[in-house]
Amino acid sequence: MINEERICSEFAELVQIDAPGFGERRMADALKEKLTALGFEVQEDRAGEQYGSDTGNLYGYLKGGVQGEPVLLSAHLDTVRPALGKKAVFHKNGRITGSGDTVLGADDVAGIVEILEGIRHLQEEEKPFRDVEVLLTIAEESYIKGAKAFDFGRIRAREAYVLDLEGAPGSAALRAPSLISFKVTVTGKASHAGFAPEEGIHAIQVMSAAISRIRQGYVDGKRDTTLNIGMIQGGTSANIVPGRCVCEGEIRSFRHEKALKQVEKLQKLFEDAAQKAGADVRLEFDVALTAYETSSAAPAVIRFGEACRKLGLPGTLLGTFGGSDNNQFALQGIRGIVLSCGMHEVHSVREYTTVEELKQGAALVAELLLEK
Repeated sequence: MINEERICSEFAELVQIDAPGFGERRMADALKEKLTALGFEVQEDRAGEQYGSDTGNLYGYLKGGVQGEPVLLSAHLDTVRPALGKKAVFHKNGRITGSGDTVLGADDVAGIVEILEGIRHLQEEEKPFRDVEVLLTIAEESYIKGAKAFDFGRIRAREAYVLDLEGAPGSAALRAPSLISFKVTVTGKASHAGFAPEEGIHAIQVMSAAISRIRQGYVDGKRDTTLNIGMIQGGTSANIVPGRCVCEGEIRSFRHEKALKQVEKLQKLFEDAAQKAGADVRLEFDVALTAYETSSAAPAVIRFGEACRKLGLPGTLLGTFGGSDNNQFALQGIRGIVLSCGMHEVHSVREYTTVEELKQGAALVAELLLEK
């Protein structure tokens, strides 16, 4: 049985540590101590220096007592905002919420405590388990910047479980999308809207003409690719023909080449609109995440199914339109899945988890480490 009092106490302890993206120093220090106490050899890299932060990714290795390949367990250190002054409120029905004015931080403290308690449980039960590598990353919520800066040459495992998916324990994501963020700048010509409107080139009008031709939401009937323009800014005054307009958005797709194709379509639509008006246009984009799909025959998936059957969990396999550090693992040849770990309504002040789900998540971690 998972120690309920201990996992709840540790969850409350870690939730209270402020750990916004690029501000994870105290969280990293606390987890160094906890991993070391479990017997891990712990190292912190210098990933934070790339982003002006004083905190790096934490990597730990623990020798087990079972022959075979090691397994990689991963979660992230950072929490989305509002993240300062968090605390866990325990309710009689077993639900754990925040105080209502910040996120709870179950994303991803739930994943962290489930990893720690799962390993601790096996040690106390004196059950031999596989060699374990743990990677706790910084700035995951900022398009997995910590994982992108990590040196994967030190990772021995080819199988990974990332505890960072919304929902009750017992489901896992096999695939996740590419995510491409883009910014389009239209440069026209400013002029006085009352005295000389004919001398201007209306940048907002050019931008609007292009956007009116762009399909947003699901871009076709396959529902595997989305496009959204979420911000637009232009103009300086109501009496000036705007000479500049900027929009920003994102593309997500389970097929990387399809996401790139959408960028090409955007480029053409904006160029056509600008050319007709005599304006200039510049499109910039960044590939934040690259799509992956883990085979249902991969060892990580098979072990997950077996562990869920033993614990009476559903073992549901699905896709997610959200990214995680597993996107980066896949690029490194590590075939992993993302496990639901009992976090709900994440990225909001309504975020919650439950005592039972924390225990289930820890039990699942333990069972995965026992699998041959």
